[in-house]
Amino acid sequence: MDPVITTLIVLVIAIIAFVSNRVPLEIVAVGVALALWATGILTLPEALSGFGDPTVIFIATLFIVSESLDSSGVMAWAGQWVIGRAGTKRSKIVVVISLLVAVVSAFISINGAVAALLPLVVVVAARAGIAASKLLIPLAFAASAGSMLTLTGTPVNIVVSDLAASSGGRAFGYFEFALVGIPLLMGTIAIVLLLGPRLLPDRPAVAVPVDLVRHARLLRSHYEVTLDTAAIINATDGVSEIVVPPRSPLIGQRVAPGMAVPGEALVVLAVRRGDDVIKDKEVVVRAGDALLMQGTWDELVRNSEQPGVLSVDPPRALRRSVPLGRGARRALLVLAGMVLLLATGWVPPAVAGLLAVGMLILTRTITFPQAYRSVSWTTVVLIAGMMPLAAAVTVTGTADLVADSLISWLGGANPYLSLLVLCLLTLALGQLISNMATVLIVAPIAVALAGILDLSVMPYMMALTVAGAAAFFTPIATPANLMVMEPGGYRFGDYWKLGLPLAIFFIAMAVLYVPLIWPF
Repeated sequence: MDPVITTLIVLVIAIIAFVSNRVPLEIVAVGVALALWATGILTLPEALSGFGDPTVIFIATLFIVSESLDSSGVMAWAGQWVIGRAGTKRSKIVVVISLLVAVVSAFISINGAVAALLPLVVVVAARAGIAASKLLIPLAFAASAGSMLTLTGTPVNIVVSDLAASSGGRAFGYFEFALVGIPLLMGTIAIVLLLGPRLLPDRPAVAVPVDLVRHARLLRSHYEVTLDTAAIINATDGVSEIVVPPRSPLIGQRVAPGMAVPGEALVVLAVRRGDDVIKDKEVVVRAGDALLMQGTWDELVRNSEQPGVLSVDPPRALRRSVPLGRGARRALLVLAGMVLLLATGWVPPAVAGLLAVGMLILTRTITFPQAYRSVSWTTVVLIAGMMPLAAAVTVTGTADLVADSLISWLGGANPYLSLLVLCLLTLALGQLISNMATVLIVAPIAVALAGILDLSVMPYMMALTVAGAAAFFTPIATPANLMVMEPGGYRFGDYWKLGLPLAIFFIAMAVLYVPLIWPF
């Protein structure tokens, strides 16, 4: 079979599998790589080359750096900063939250920023008396705009930069994305402020995350004990509420308020049995008893993850809510060092990322298991598996064929019109499959089109990045969109109402503004 036809068949099957949402993304990506090898389009080393690609390694390191900022309380500190400055006025809260999530997204990725700030935004909404549904879609959309501020804002930026360098152009600078990212962010905030009140639903949050101040007040009243939030729930120490389940090894043990838990460096503050609070006498533990314990976060986390213990609020999650906890300074210093290396170009991005991860582990800011858990392996495998398809589209001449057909269909060589068609294609696919997969599919066509028209590849690559960021129509378009769906009480059809004007703005910026900065 003709290599072009074979490549197109693999491409179409991959798109159908993505859209169906019935096959795991990792399986589709690996299947694409294996199909290209099995059909003879690529050799086995070429088909699996994505798994050793420096770009993929760099993207994996960014997830670990993001985890260090979240687990050390840097994100919680940023959230408190918002609470302290935003007040209760909706417009001011929207502006402050949008700017914050944009800056965070620029350095630790969209998904990491939204995941870290989402609970804090819900708390802000509750304190201000505003429906969370008025703030969470703007949070996700502002994160997408913020991802255009730096090279590390999204994996798409990194991949497109490498494609530009390998296709006759050059790599984009670390902060070069901000030339279009800043106008995109300002426009996004303006559209949300202008249209958000009318286009966003007014629904209560399904679940409100832990607010440490209110959490301490609740425990004080529930167990009738004195808890100083600043002294107890801090960077090193905390409290944990556990329930004793049936068949727990704790059943039958004798405990009393003020005594250490046998075999553990924890102290029992109080015991609650039904409606009775036991604070001043020894008691034999029964199934169903609730114990309030105090100790270091490390001990509380270890205790909560033992068999026979049920945590009411997992200490690992509570610890993340403590501003500037253990390792926060180290995490910030490592982030600053990585950004410096990336901005100056002293070392390749993958090396900068690996050095950052190495420092985080050597300084015990995070542990090895924590680092492994923090990586979004779905994203890593998706990019690694789809990279060979982008190469196959180029080497088989498929991209040239599609580009020639596109020029014939347009009836001319108008660069703006060709750019518009590519951006609309990217926008449409980006609502159904991941923007990473979309850009990897469309980018080779854009490179071929630029070559046929004898134009610079730079505006095409940057425009595709902008169009790829405009995944605003559905909750499944990006993980960030999906993250805010349940906490905001959103329905599937809530996204496109505000997403449509934003997408029109992004496409206009991609087609009309980008070529002014990166000329054809």
